[in-house]
Amino acid sequence: MAKIFQVSARAGMTRVVEPIARALLRAGVTPNAVTVAGTVGVLVGALGFGARGHLVAGALIVTLFALTDLLDGTMARMSGGSTRFGAFLDSSMDRVADSAVFGAVAYWLATQGNYSGVAAALVCLAAGSLVSYVKARAEGLGMTCNVGIAERTERLLIVGVGGILTGVGVDPALEIALWLLAAVSIFTVGQRMTHVYRQAQQLQPDGQQ
Repeated sequence: MAKIFQVSARAGMTRVVEPIARALLRAGVTPNAVTVAGTVGVLVGALGFGARGHLVAGALIVTLFALTDLLDGTMARMSGGSTRFGAFLDSSMDRVADSAVFGAVAYWLATQGNYSGVAAALVCLAAGSLVSYVKARAEGLGMTCNVGIAERTERLLIVGVGGILTGVGVDPALEIALWLLAAVSIFTVGQRMTHVYRQAQQLQPDGQQ
């Protein structure tokens, strides 16, 4: 099944990012430095703005710095490929950033007395972590897991749009976005587990379960 954020859109963004990546490499900036800077930016947007109710500013800052996921990957490719530590750092920083985003959203919703929204944010946080974990675990076992309708980019886009709409006065938009995101994240976990199960069945010797 196609991802929400289509491959063609990703490719278009990559073409925009490539000149920036090339300029940063010429300036001596490393992909790992961009990864860390992007995470710090997301933390500022989520905790410094989103958690305090400045939803539009928070969503825009988070979205801007979340795009460093494309930038550091492009830089790594241009410089000869990602190192093992670079891949580890990128994945770890993604989890830090995602936790900050959904933790900030849950905190702000709690201050507004919107406990249904808090529950949705916590489901999104847990399900999003599972989406990433299932893929990492499958790849650690020598299988592939590049399936699912809601990867990290899609998740951040959905919550970002909900935050912006709520920030400009469409009050239920963020909660609706969170419940939608919770549903597609759980569905993505199921997609990935099913995909890995089928691979495991093909790889195991006959007669074993």
